[in-house]
Amino acid sequence: MSKVLAIELRPGALIRHKGQLWRVAKSEHVHVGGRGGAYMQVELKEVREGTKLNERLRTDEKVERPFVDGRRMQFLYREADRFVFMDQESFEQSELGTDIIEGAEHFLLPETEVQVMMLDGAAIGIELPAAVTMEIAETEPRIKGATAAASYKPATTANGFSVMVPPFIEIGEKIRVSTATGEYMERA
Repeated sequence: MSKVLAIELRPGALIRHKGQLWRVAKSEHVHVGGRGGAYMQVELKEVREGTKLNERLRTDEKVERPFVDGRRMQFLYREADRFVFMDQESFEQSELGTDIIEGAEHFLLPETEVQVMMLDGAAIGIELPAAVTMEIAETEPRIKGATAAASYKPATTANGFSVMVPPFIEIGEKIRVSTATGEYMERA
């Protein structure tokens, strides 16, 4: 296992802490000016049991990163609360439950390639691409003369995901959405 500094922790990262395997759900760098050192406020979720833990780690503190095997898989379809993936090397199909997908279901579009993280032969999570292309199914009409100003309007994608978009985006257009933040990035 390798060690990394706490300041390098990002959501989705796996760490070994207090003898258990945890996934970083949220991480925030906090610096109190003039009063002590900076620290990382980290929300962790235990991989097997699902319990949550909030920890404050010094930025220079080292944490263990376990070695996990990443398999390149393609998302095929969803059936109720099961997600079906195909291994890109062996072409075998695998089903993963919502507990492993953990809120990424809106970014799983047919034929999306992901990394399925494996530990001891069992899937423990997925790693999405940085951005996905989605089609706008519903939004307010285009506002004449609108530019890419700071104002945004609500929109719904073809798979039901809600996102704020610039006023010039219309129904049927394709946009790129960040999988890390769920925010509009650009037209596709």
